[in-house]
Amino acid sequence: MGMKHEYNYYNKEQFLRNPKLPIAVLTDNEAVFRAIAQEMVQEIKRKNELGEKTVFICPVGPVGQYPYFVELVNNENISLKNVWFLNMDEYLTEDKEWIETSEALSFRGFMDRTVYAKIRPELLMPQEQRVFPDPQQPEYMTKLVEDLGGVDICFGGIGINGHLAFNEADETLSVEEFKKLHTRVLEISKETRTANAIGDLNGALEDMPQFCVTIGMNEIYHSRKIRLGCFRDWHRSVVRRAAYGDVSAQFPVTLLQDHPDVLLRVTEFVAKLPQEL
Repeated sequence: MGMKHEYNYYNKEQFLRNPKLPIAVLTDNEAVFRAIAQEMVQEIKRKNELGEKTVFICPVGPVGQYPYFVELVNNENISLKNVWFLNMDEYLTEDKEWIETSEALSFRGFMDRTVYAKIRPELLMPQEQRVFPDPQQPEYMTKLVEDLGGVDICFGGIGINGHLAFNEADETLSVEEFKKLHTRVLEISKETRTANAIGDLNGALEDMPQFCVTIGMNEIYHSRKIRLGCFRDWHRSVVRRAAYGDVSAQFPVTLLQDHPDVLLRVTEFVAKLPQEL
C-alpha cells in the first residue's frame, strides 16, 4: 500500500488550523447553497448600481444555489439584463457534439428548466448572455472572457480527482502548463465518470458520456474571485487535499492555493470526519 497522506485524516480542528486556502464552514447544504446565491445576487446588485456588466462562470454541480438565486432575483426585482452566465461545461456525444438538452445529464437542459425558465421574463438576460462552451468553436469562450474584461466570480465545486469544471488531472503537465489550458474538448477520466454516475445516474456507468467540453483552467484561474462549495461525503478528503496537498496538475484545485481571492465553503458534515459526528 502507498504512503498514507496525513491530511486526509485531519479532524475538523486540524483541518481548519492552517489551510493553504481560505475555508468557511457552514451548518449544512442549505447554508452553503444560500451563501452562494446571496453572493451571486450581491455582486449583481453592486455591478448594476455601477452600471457595469456582471460576468460569472457558473457550474451545474453544485446546483443547490439556483432555486435560492431564482427566488431572490424574482422577489427583489433584480435585473439580469447586464449579466453574463458562462457555464463551465457540457457532456458530448461520441461525435463530440453537445448531448441533447432533453437528456437528463444535459447541463444546458438543466439551466433552461431550473434557472432561465423560472426567472421572470422581464428580468432575464438575453439568450446570447447565457453561454455554454461550444465543441465546434471552443476558442469563442476564451475570446468572450477577454472581450468582457474578465470574470467577476467563478462558482464551482471540486471533482473526485481535484478537477475544476472538467479540467481533469494530468500528471504529464507542469503547474504552469496546466494553468495555460483554455476551453477545449476532452475525454472524461474513469474516476470522474464513476463519481458522476453514482451522483447523477444511480450508478449507470455504461450510460455516462465519454467526452465533454470544458471552460479552461486559464479562464477559471484568472477570475477575480473563485468560490467553491463542497458538501458530499467524498468531499471530505477532496477538501483536505485542496487545503493541504502539494500544488500539482495531478490535483488541479491545489493550483488555487496562490489565487488572490478564493473561498472554499464546506458543510459541518465535510469539515468533520465520521468519528467526530
